[in-house]
Amino acid sequence: MDLKAEVYGVELEKLGPIHYYNYLGIEKINIFDYVLVQTENGIEVGRIVMGPVTMRFEEIGYEPNSIIRRVGDEDKKQVEENDQKAKEVAQYAKQMVRALGLKMRILDADFTFDRSKLVIHFGSDVRIDFRELVKILAKRYKTRIELKQVGARDEVKKIGSIGLCGQEACCSRFLRDFSSIKMELAKTQQMMINTAKISGRCGKLLCCLKYENDFYKEVLKNVPNENTTIEYEGKPARVVTVNVFLKEVSLQVIEENQPILIKVPFSYFNNGNS
Repeated sequence: MDLKAEVYGVELEKLGPIHYYNYLGIEKINIFDYVLVQTENGIEVGRIVMGPVTMRFEEIGYEPNSIIRRVGDEDKKQVEENDQKAKEVAQYAKQMVRALGLKMRILDADFTFDRSKLVIHFGSDVRIDFRELVKILAKRYKTRIELKQVGARDEVKKIGSIGLCGQEACCSRFLRDFSSIKMELAKTQQMMINTAKISGRCGKLLCCLKYENDFYKEVLKNVPNENTTIEYEGKPARVVTVNVFLKEVSLQVIEENQPILIKVPFSYFNNGNS
């Protein structure tokens, strides 16, 4: 049976994963409205980022729950109190981390709407035994505590950063998901293979290497790779350089026992001469 539902896409944290919920209420809800939803952590506040759209359960991957209601004026007061309390928690947690000598970076804290659970995100370069910290926090705030470690990319996404381009880092500005970025992308785009210059604040390769890669792949289609040997006009030739910006290939051929450098346009290879 092909089950379908009319759903809204809800993000529980800025640029976080989209969760799908249906809506059975009477009050109209719109894009960017804040709503209350049931999650595995309890009742949480989310923001509508898409919908309504009809989707198959197979696409969603689960049977969607219903949005409880749109956040009202009284709810907003609770949300503001939770946010203020969460900031206090983060500051206190940082103090306790220093006191306990733990090598971890507290990033932020979040209460569920009803404060039935407190989630604290942190970054660390080593494995951390934070059991004592959890005991201290649970004793002080009298709620369920979860310390959640995030990766280097997610850490920068949370705290924000300025990219090499001078703009706010893509991860904290619009990227919702991280793609796999490999060194081959930099090689294809003929960027200097200096990891310091093609890495972001997180220490990983720049996400933007992915954006133009399809263009480079299309332009370089049928063009031979550098340091390979091809046949050029009936003679063996070594590919010295491939310049994607000038769209030309430098070939070295031997004529009368002398190496000769020849520049050949990409169009030569795209016309079936390679």
